[in-house]
Amino acid sequence: MDSHQYHRTDAFPLENGASLPEFHLAYTTYGTLNATRNNVVWVCHALTANAEVSDWWEGLFGAGKLFSPEKDFIVCANMLGSCYGSTHALSTNPETGTPYFHEFPLLTNRDIVRAFDALRQHLGIDRIKVVIGGSMGGQQLLEWNIMQPDVFEYAIPMATNAQHSPWGIAFNESQRMAIAADQSWKEASPNAGMEGMKAARSVALLSYRNYDTYHNSQQEKSGQQPIDRFRASSYQQYQGQKLADRFNAFSYWTLSKAMDSQDVGRGRGSKQEALANIQAKTLVISISSDLLFPPSEQAFLAGHIPHATLATIDSFYGHDGFLLEYKQMERAISRFLS
Repeated sequence: MDSHQYHRTDAFPLENGASLPEFHLAYTTYGTLNATRNNVVWVCHALTANAEVSDWWEGLFGAGKLFSPEKDFIVCANMLGSCYGSTHALSTNPETGTPYFHEFPLLTNRDIVRAFDALRQHLGIDRIKVVIGGSMGGQQLLEWNIMQPDVFEYAIPMATNAQHSPWGIAFNESQRMAIAADQSWKEASPNAGMEGMKAARSVALLSYRNYDTYHNSQQEKSGQQPIDRFRASSYQQYQGQKLADRFNAFSYWTLSKAMDSQDVGRGRGSKQEALANIQAKTLVISISSDLLFPPSEQAFLAGHIPHATLATIDSFYGHDGFLLEYKQMERAISRFLS
């Protein structure tokens, strides 16, 4: 794995009319671009992930795996607004010499995708053989295929949608309300809103999993009958702290807003008309128990993307199944690509 930084030095206009004076994207590459430059696999990561795809999707990426540096040139860029090396709210604003903090502009998925495409052109990549992404990464994958339909040969969006639902937006707004309720959120400090973000992550987990997931994994042990400090309670606390140890509330706020912006039909007539522009052979992957991006949303995608097929992964893990059920996904993707 090689880590890199792409730096765009001119102003980058945003969909809301504002602009960034410049930006950085952190990205990693695995493997070697072949002589015919036709072995590019590009990964679009989910909301709190990073560019080191072999760390969080090790079931699909790595030596000897489905996508392997022995045969593929794998690229994963940390999305704009994220805190893993790309420009975000704690980056220095070159116009003021101080961090953006709360003045960081609103980003949409289209802004993030345009930054990805600037990196693609910087790398001299004309064609991407496979683009793959789940959840928010899948949203960006769809936007990118609509913006640049000639670039992609195969597209694999997982557990994602053409337009973020009122249900999904309500979950994200509830998480931002938790951050805003933290009195420290008003401060221009890197640690602002961190206690609120822990609560936000707890809310998010409820949408990533479901009743059966918690029933099977967080039941009290046999013979134990507590009246406080339940396993499910400590699990929520642990997950909140785990995110706080590696993320910040500013990026969480920025990226949840970008997720809410997802609507491929905005300014394009309709979602159906926009999806009809996708030229890549597409495998849409659905998770049977996903409450946040339910299977009906992937059925809509497969029904309106011209060269699409739908595969459903049977899982009790809910939305997180796209990260965990790699054996089923590997079988579905292998059949699709062959």
